[in-house]
Amino acid sequence: MKLTTPQPARHPKPTTKASALAYLIFDRPDLAKAEHFLNDFGLQTVSRGEALVLLRGTGASHFCYVVRKAPKSRFVGFGLQVDNRADLDALSKLPGASGVERSLLPGGGDVVRLTDPSGFRVDAIWGQAPAGTLAHRAPLAFNSIDTAVRINGTQRPPEHAPEIIRLGHVVLELADYQRTCAWYTQHFGFIPSDVQVLPDGSPAVAFMRLDLGDNPSDHHTLALAQGFAAAYSHSAYEVVDADAVGMGQRILRDKGWTHAWGIGRHILGSQIFDYWQDPWGDKHEHYCDGDLFTAGVPAGVHTVSREAMAQWGPTMPRSFTKPRFTLASIVALLRNLRSSPDLTLSKLRTLAKLFA
Repeated sequence: MKLTTPQPARHPKPTTKASALAYLIFDRPDLAKAEHFLNDFGLQTVSRGEALVLLRGTGASHFCYVVRKAPKSRFVGFGLQVDNRADLDALSKLPGASGVERSLLPGGGDVVRLTDPSGFRVDAIWGQAPAGTLAHRAPLAFNSIDTAVRINGTQRPPEHAPEIIRLGHVVLELADYQRTCAWYTQHFGFIPSDVQVLPDGSPAVAFMRLDLGDNPSDHHTLALAQGFAAAYSHSAYEVVDADAVGMGQRILRDKGWTHAWGIGRHILGSQIFDYWQDPWGDKHEHYCDGDLFTAGVPAGVHTVSREAMAQWGPTMPRSFTKPRFTLASIVALLRNLRSSPDLTLSKLRTLAKLFA
């Protein structure tokens, strides 16, 4: 199987190389309702005001989730950490970029605000003050057939929301696929780990990791999927072990939240996963045991299908990728069919046959 398009592909001399996914930004009309779901999901509130709620995991980050008060619910964008002040200077010279500004969020630091070709906001952040970690339970000791590590003991994971350790990745849907992939590989040094393609060889999903050189990086920090309009697909949050994933399902089900898909293990990335919807239908994933790659590993190319998304567990339900048709999304579909070189009626029919 071969790609028939230039992107996704790593760039030989990127403007910068992002080193971490720092935070996500959402607009919500009801901050209390948003916070309620996120606390049940396992994120901890850092600060709460009339216009802004910040939440974090137990890892060394001041916050990883920003909720802004707004009339309409939407995903705004995300922050990427860079390691040098010179990176901000280089990014500030890109078309449409802000100047280098001081961040007013916890931890401070300097930030450049950009907009990717699909309209998502991307903050490049440098120089945040160090953040402390919070306590979380240790992974449960696991008796395997070859190694018994727990003798005269039992397994009793705590019955509460799973402790989120950190924000792991975000997945976006795009109409203008090639240009957006190129923007992230060129300006933030993202490396394609695996690409899923349609029968004609055109990419449907690109799983992209950070270029950390010889240091291992998550199989994907950013995943981009061909769609008919720019949209948030889901975000993922690492927990300590599979029991935390399972306890998360129990707690969220008991609290009355809407389940989306899981529990299972992905093929690409290998994570044990479980997906839940927030009050606005946006999907959030608990995961553990993801793959880690160094920079030298080449990209894999695979045929896309619903069945190719999991090694075990339920097949991805059609509701997971069913688009939300509103007047605005229909207008965007018609506009993108005229303007995007990546979107055709034939491709839409193929995607609908596979996923809708």
